[in-house]
Amino acid sequence: MPKLTIAVPHQLSESEALDRVKGLLEDLKREHAGTFSDLTEEWSGDSGKFSVKAMGMNVKGGLQVAPREVTLNGDLPFAATPFKGRIEQMVRSRMEKLLA
Repeated sequence: MPKLTIAVPHQLSESEALDRVKGLLEDLKREHAGTFSDLTEEWSGDSGKFSVKAMGMNVKGGLQVAPREVTLNGDLPFAATPFKGRIEQMVRSRMEKLLA
C-alpha cells in the first residue's frame, strides 16, 4: 500500500491544535457525506487513529499532535496511487488552513 505522510507546523497550543484536528474529522464527515462512509476515529491523548471508506476504498492512518507540528500518516489503497499527489496537496492545504 502506498504511504502518505504529511507534517504541518503550527504555532498553537497543543490542546488547541488537538481540538482543531478532532473538529476537522467531523467537518470532513459532514462535507463529504456522499463519498465518505464508515469514518471511525479513536484518540488516546495526543495520538489518534482513523479509518474511512472513501469512494469505495478503505483508507486508514494516524494523527500525532505535537507541540509544534501535526503529523498525519496514512495507508492508501493501490487504486488511489494515481491520485496520491492530489490527495496529499488537498490534505496539506486543509491542515495548514486549520492550524493557521
